[in-house]
Amino acid sequence: MQLSLGRNELARYVQKQFETFFPDGADLGDLPAFVDKALGRVEHCFSRVRLKGFFANGEARFSHWHCDQYAIFLYYLANTAFREKPGHPIADKAYALNKALHALDAFYEVELPDVFAVQHPVGTVLGRASYSDYFICYHNCTVGANLENDYPSFGRGIVMYGGSRIIGKTAVGDNTFVSTGAIVIDGGELAADSILHGIYPKAGRSRTERNVISDIFGI
Repeated sequence: MQLSLGRNELARYVQKQFETFFPDGADLGDLPAFVDKALGRVEHCFSRVRLKGFFANGEARFSHWHCDQYAIFLYYLANTAFREKPGHPIADKAYALNKALHALDAFYEVELPDVFAVQHPVGTVLGRASYSDYFICYHNCTVGANLENDYPSFGRGIVMYGGSRIIGKTAVGDNTFVSTGAIVIDGGELAADSILHGIYPKAGRSRTERNVISDIFGI
């Protein structure tokens, strides 16, 4: 994978950000190992994403200057720390840093898929849904629970355009485009190959011949 900073340099870069934003003296000794594992996940993800800047000349590319890429990396870093050592301060710091830098709320206990992307995700909240590969979201999207604490589930190949919300007991089928501003609450089982549009309680579905994985991810 092409890197804008070497692995050790990236770990030092992240450590400096942690110490600037959260100067509490917490032990960061595990950071290099967590960064290395997070980069392994980044490489797996970006090698399957053909968005501009993510893949070129047959290999994945990661730049710490590319805000969308760095947001994905920070999620993987936080989630990796949580998986490896639950309660580790690096998980909290990476999660909080992502909110501070990108206004992206993707909590480290949320299991985002192995292949996903974000595009200028300012104001986006990704809750404890069930996600599948080839999920992508844009700005000001929300995935959340209803009052009974039911969360959505997403099939393979989902795009959520800006301002869209999927809330509650909603099973979104494979290959679905969620239109800008669409709000679906407790939508039940939604068929694959769909465009979701409109606002609850009048949200609707149309069939689509387009394909998220090929049209958005470029696979």
